[in-house]
Amino acid sequence: MLTAIAAAFLGGIILNLMPCVFPVISLKALSLIRHHARPAHARAEGLAFLVGVVVTMVLLVSLLLLARLGGASVGWGFQLQSPLVIAVLVLVMLASALNLFGLFEVGLSLQRVGEVGGSQGGLIGSALTGALAIIVATPCSAPFMASAVGYALTQPPFISFIIFLSLALGFAAPFTLISFFPIVARILPSPGAWMITLKHALAFPMLGAAGWLIWVLERQAGSTALAAILTCCLLLSFAAWLYGLAQKRQMMGRRHWALHIATAVVIVLLVPPLVTLKGSTAAADSSDVVAAAAVAWSPQNVDAIKGQGKPVLVNFTASWCITCQVNERTSLSTQAVKTAMARTNTIYMIADSTKYNPDVEQALSDFGRGGLPLYVVYPADGGKPVVLPQVLTPGTVITALQQASEKGNKS
Repeated sequence: MLTAIAAAFLGGIILNLMPCVFPVISLKALSLIRHHARPAHARAEGLAFLVGVVVTMVLLVSLLLLARLGGASVGWGFQLQSPLVIAVLVLVMLASALNLFGLFEVGLSLQRVGEVGGSQGGLIGSALTGALAIIVATPCSAPFMASAVGYALTQPPFISFIIFLSLALGFAAPFTLISFFPIVARILPSPGAWMITLKHALAFPMLGAAGWLIWVLERQAGSTALAAILTCCLLLSFAAWLYGLAQKRQMMGRRHWALHIATAVVIVLLVPPLVTLKGSTAAADSSDVVAAAAVAWSPQNVDAIKGQGKPVLVNFTASWCITCQVNERTSLSTQAVKTAMARTNTIYMIADSTKYNPDVEQALSDFGRGGLPLYVVYPADGGKPVVLPQVLTPGTVITALQQASEKGNKS
């Protein structure tokens, strides 16, 4: 148990370096730069970020454990199997980008009240940044996380909570500690006009994250969902523009309520397209990816094929899993690995979890993994399967296939 707690904490720290977290973490870096001359504010926002991460993790784990107690086989990142959740995240990312571009401001009225009001607005913003960061972190899997999360999901609820809490503390630790040590903050550049340019630049990673999530949504729920989310993006952008106009008129002491009402009406218009996403599904499950596999994955197919004199490589993946996509492009789809598969007569299977698939979730649980990616090689002689590292290299895959093939030759 202590090993799992330590692994979860270390995995949480490393998770800050994963690409899916960068767009949100960059916002926290901007906040640290803004307050580096005011240590008290920096410490308060660091703690607020920690609270946001921990509270959100507790809520996610509660939903996860309740679903598992109800008989559902779900794991780390389960919320991204819902088209509605993905759509909401797209809109949050887009709204953040529009805010960074200066189209509207968050907490503008609070800032006019005075320092106390502005401080409260900053604390709420930091807590929400922490909440968003841990939600978007789920498509990534850092080293040391897989075994810890897999172990946690096989333990009683109390132990599971302790391990996931350790993961959350590790994730929040770097920024919280930096906010508490002025000597580290002094390394950061002083605030100035350049921060406006930086703020605008940081909007582009948020737009990139929104674009990626739209791609995932289209893969998961089809072209109808794509049309719905693009409509929502247009409406949200219009609402943000109206809200920004209202704020400017309010600051100038001019009438602004009509614009506020118009903003509210446009936001209400977002609801119908979002509702259509709740039960939407694509006509096929990542057909282009599955077509590349020699055999469609299922537990029954694996049982029928393994031990028949050919190695079997199973790739448990999903469109929303960034680590999976990186491994696909840097290792599995390389010519060297394809040649090794052909040379060893390897049967390649893909288990797609872009949408909820109870068989995939059960297989992850059977292998002691709480989330994606998972790569399993079955030896040609039907021996014990080998689980590959979550971060692949072509050499790792080729060596595993060669060893699996040699076992069949010896038999």
